[in-house]
Amino acid sequence: MKIRTFKLEDQAAVIALWQRCGLTRPWNDPVRDIERKCSEDPTLFLVGTDQDGGVMASAMVGFDGHRGWLYYLTVDPEHQRQGYGRALIEQAERLLIERGCPKLMLMVRRGQSGLEDYYRALGFEENEVVTMGKRLIEDD
Repeated sequence: MKIRTFKLEDQAAVIALWQRCGLTRPWNDPVRDIERKCSEDPTLFLVGTDQDGGVMASAMVGFDGHRGWLYYLTVDPEHQRQGYGRALIEQAERLLIERGCPKLMLMVRRGQSGLEDYYRALGFEENEVVTMGKRLIEDD
C-alpha cells in the first residue's frame, strides 16, 4: 500500500470505502466532511492506494494545537489484517510529531469490542472521560 495525501479525484472512492466499512452516518454528509477537512489542513487527510492506484484505505487526521485526532480510519475489508491500518496510524503519528503534537486521540463507537482490542494492541488506552458533542451546523 502506498500512503499519500488525499486528492479531490479520490472523493467518490473514499466515500464508497467509508460506506462499505460502515463509517458514514445520516447526520454527517461525507462530501461536506471532506470539504471541511480540505479547507482546514488537507495535508493531514491520508489515503492508502493499492498497486493499481485504487483507494483501499483512509485516515483523516486533525491537530488542534493540544491533541491530535484520528477520524475515518479504515481499510477496505478485502485488505484488512495485513498491517495497512497500522501503517496509516504510524504515518499519522509521524505527521503529528512533526507538528509537536504530544498525544493522539480517537473515538470508537460503542459495541465494537474487536476494534477496541485492535487499538489497545497498537498502544491506545481508554481514557476516563465522557466525550460530548454539540452540533453547530446541520448537514441535512
